[in-house]
Parts: sequence; C-alpha cells; structure tokens
Amino acid sequence: MHRLTVPLAILWASCALPALSATPAEDAHKAAIVLDTHFDTPANFHLAGWDIMDRHSVAADGSQVDYPRMVEGGVDGGFFAIFTPQGPRTPEGDAKARDAALLRAVEIHQMVAKHGAQFVLATKAEEAGAIVAAGKKVVFISMENSQPVEADLTLMQTFYTLGVRMMGPIHFANNDLGDSSTDPKGKEWNGLSPKGKAFVAEANRLGVVLDASHASDDVLDQMLELSTTPLILSHSGLDAIFDHPRNIDDKRLKALAAKGGVIQINAFSSYMVPTVKIPERDAAMAELMKSVGATGRDMTAAQRKAFLDGRKAIDAKWPVPRANLDDFMKHMLHAIEVAGVDHVGVSGDFDGGGGIAGLEDVTDYPKITERLMAAGYSKEDIAKVWGGNALRVLKAAADGRTAKP
Repeated sequence: MHRLTVPLAILWASCALPALSATPAEDAHKAAIVLDTHFDTPANFHLAGWDIMDRHSVAADGSQVDYPRMVEGGVDGGFFAIFTPQGPRTPEGDAKARDAALLRAVEIHQMVAKHGAQFVLATKAEEAGAIVAAGKKVVFISMENSQPVEADLTLMQTFYTLGVRMMGPIHFANNDLGDSSTDPKGKEWNGLSPKGKAFVAEANRLGVVLDASHASDDVLDQMLELSTTPLILSHSGLDAIFDHPRNIDDKRLKALAAKGGVIQINAFSSYMVPTVKIPERDAAMAELMKSVGATGRDMTAAQRKAFLDGRKAIDAKWPVPRANLDDFMKHMLHAIEVAGVDHVGVSGDFDGGGGIAGLEDVTDYPKITERLMAAGYSKEDIAKVWGGNALRVLKAAADGRTAKP
C-alpha cells in the first residue's frame, strides 16, 4: 500500500474550478469610481441600534444604503446629505434648522471616525481616486434645503469648514432663498430672493457646488446666469419622459450642459410615473400612521416594523403603479442624448423616498452599468456617468473659488 505524498495544496489547486472571467459590464463597473450624489442615509445615523456596518434590508427597516450593500453593489461612495425639512420661516424656525443641520454634520463625522477603516471624509474631487484605491468608501457631504443658513449666510463658511461641498438652496417649499418647484402656493420670489442671489455668490466664493434639484425653473435659470461655476441637479429627472415640476425640460437641460453642469438621474417613482389617488388607500395610510404613533425618523425600531408591515398590507390591497428600471433608463438615455454623456450621472435618492422596481437599493446599481453597455456606451462613458462627471463639477467649483483656503 503506497502512502499518498502529493501536497494537499496541489490537490486543491488541481481540483479547483476554473475562475469565471468577468463580463465587460462587470469590468466597467469595477473600473469606474461609482458615486451617488444624494444619499439621505445620515438620517439613519441617530436611530437606536442602526449601524452602517450592519447589513440591513428594505423589507426589514426600509433602509437602502449600508457598508455591506455598498460592497455588494460596487458602490465607492457618494454625497451624504445634511437634510433639514422646511420649517417655520421665523427666527426660532431658522435656529432650529441650523442646530439640526449642525447635529447631522456631527453625526456624519462620527460615523466616519468610528468606521475609519471603511470610510474616509473627502473634501476635494482629487481625493476620491486615492480613497477608492485604498479599498475604502468616499464620504462627501452635501446640504439639501439651506434653511439652516438662510438667517445668516456666514454660516455657509461654517458648514464649508465642516466639509460641506454641495448645497441646494430649497426643498419642497419656498424659503427665504427662493422658490421651490413643488410649493402648492406657487411663486413667491419669481426665482431667487435677494438673499438667494447672495447665497449663489457665497457658494461660488467658497467653492461649493450649487445644487438646483427641488428648485423652481426660474431659480434654475437665475442660478445658471449668476453662478461662475457649473451647477448640478443631484437627483432629478426629465420632463420629456414624465412631466413633473421636479423634472427639467430639454431646453434647460441643454443650458445646464452648456454651463458644464450635470444632471443626476434619480429613482423616485412619483417623479417618473403617474401617481394614482385611491381614497380608500389614503384613509388606510392615515389610520396606519395614527396607530403607529410616530412619523419618519422619529419611529422606534418596533414602530418602523409595524409601519412597514402595515404598508405592505395596504400595497397588496390597493396597489398603485410603480416606476421600474425601464423607466429609469428612459430618463437616463434621453438625458445622454440631449445633453451628452459628459453631463449625466446617477442618484437613487436612497433613504429619502427613492427606490423603484429593479432599483431597490445600492446592490442593484450594476444593472445600470449593464443597461448602458447594452445601449452601446463604452467603459469610458460609464466611468463618466458613475462618478467622473460629478467629480469634474466638484473640481470646477473648487478651482473657481475666490475665498482664501
């Protein structure tokens, strides 16, 4: 009887299955710096028991972004938003918004400090490549709704010092800076207010990217005229595909591109397909919210589970049309056709109401790369869409700043 003397390592190697070669789409996705320009994920940071290093799920807690899912989706980072809902336009309301925004900024810094082996705060476009090469995730900071600074624009410098490099002046309602695209009261300022125009000048001075998502058409027109650097629409869609106040028409899209700017196509269903009003559904949702006893980020884990379970039952009983990946690609491909591939990017509006069939969370992002390659776009084109274009606008804002470093 002969003793087997072949080393186990050689046996294992000889028995191993041949490595599967990556597809062109997988290669393109891996080669790109994959950035989303609008993560509302920081709103989860204060929730008891919620940690970005844990794998969550849309079904379990409604969240769409965390470290394990970023890794699975090949997502290298993005702009983590300081979002403040529009509150009373009073000294007290402005102070409350300011304090909430400062707390959210601190929470973002705390997350990065706690998980420094996985995340790095970036303040310059040029830093993204090195962070990704080191195997870490890029954290830029943005501000959605600038009510926190409207009472005192010198606070823009404060938030800049805290790392904010993108600011959108307005959200769902008009404020002291200008008109929203969705305020039911309509126009108040016919675009930017005098303070809003000063806001644009200060952003240019600091080197902050101006974000026109949620702003009215008049505000966009005036920002394009006044800004000395390119603009971004961090999460928006196209009127030509679905007519909605939050979307942009082709004429303005061309003007955005002519200025060097970028539109980041979002995945927010009601901006992509018609929203059907079902009175019984609305009544059931109102009763559900009443029974849960809290709203939004104020829910406990148990309340959130009760809400998600209840909403699932309501969706099953009174289903409404929901946008899907095909709808998303219609917006994206039209934007590329009109503005050019140098002026289009991606944002799911995740953790802020985004998410459609086929794009539920960041794990689904490789599907966009696959669709772009199937449409004939190159690896280089895909790198532009996934992060290159947004980084170019970020660099342009920094290069055009007139404030002293």
